[in-house]
Amino acid sequence: MEPSVIEQARTFVATSLPAIAAVASIAELDELEARSIGRRAPFVEWKRSLATLAPDERPRAGQALNEGIGELAEALRVRRAELERTERARLLDLDRLDLGEVITRWTPGHLHLVTKVREELEMVFLGMGYEVAEGPEIETDWYNFSALNMPKHHSARSIQDSFYLNVGDGDSWLLRSQTSPVQIRLLERGVLPLYAIAPGRVYRRDTADSRHLPVFHQIEGIVVDKGVSFGDLKGTINTFVHAIFGDEISARLRPAYFPFTEPSAEFEITCAICAGEGCRTCSQTGWIELGGCGMVHPAVFEATGVDPELYSGFAFGFGIDRLAIMRHGIEDIRSFLENDVRFLRQF
Repeated sequence: MEPSVIEQARTFVATSLPAIAAVASIAELDELEARSIGRRAPFVEWKRSLATLAPDERPRAGQALNEGIGELAEALRVRRAELERTERARLLDLDRLDLGEVITRWTPGHLHLVTKVREELEMVFLGMGYEVAEGPEIETDWYNFSALNMPKHHSARSIQDSFYLNVGDGDSWLLRSQTSPVQIRLLERGVLPLYAIAPGRVYRRDTADSRHLPVFHQIEGIVVDKGVSFGDLKGTINTFVHAIFGDEISARLRPAYFPFTEPSAEFEITCAICAGEGCRTCSQTGWIELGGCGMVHPAVFEATGVDPELYSGFAFGFGIDRLAIMRHGIEDIRSFLENDVRFLRQF
């Protein structure tokens, strides 16, 4: 005689429980759940067959089917919780920082390449008799622009795309866009003659590319003394370029405009990536612009109380990051910010 619905349900539950306990993954459990209590489960047909049973048998058979479904559902729930705990523990173990391994494989760190180049530049200029000065990275409009012969609404301000701070009227404080404000602070001291450099971090709303970053490092130089000439400026640039790059790298000056120097020039060096042949980094010119320079404008002297009839001077400024990529043959300045250990270990 064919087993009753109750017997079939009990047999199905008895064989399904061990299968549920043996499932090894949540995906397998989902499949087994569909076959056990889902639309593909035999309970669907068994419930339909209740209509063929005698009226007095239906309640007992229906109760047995519901109890079987409940028992399987609870077993599935328990097994799912166990598998989820196991999976969570596995993922946590993958993310776990093995301090013992780190300590065992420990290697000493070192200064970033930009920091190393900055220190080398400082040593070169200290050897030339310069002092090293520093200034704040948050500056007032006066020090960053006005005292440098760039009054409000001067067109040269727009070239630098500065980061203004939401302080006061919103136009008085900004992240310095150059290290030139340190020149003003040094001149305001009134201690002359002056031979100084000012390295530091600066900020401009530049789009990052192979030669530009919105946050980078500059070094500013200023000399103020009696009888200082443009020839002294040219000699100074040649001296530090050869000290940093060697005699095989040349420097040249091109006429330019800067509000705080007159006459003004941009100085370029031979592209170290292509040795002057032309490449992506130098835009196929064979030269890389390193910075700007010129004779200090009389308006800057007047703003800081220096007599332009008695003193003359020159100033120059250039990017330390850009100098570093030239010296070490790095094609993309953005590599300095990526924190790729494979790159950093080379220096």
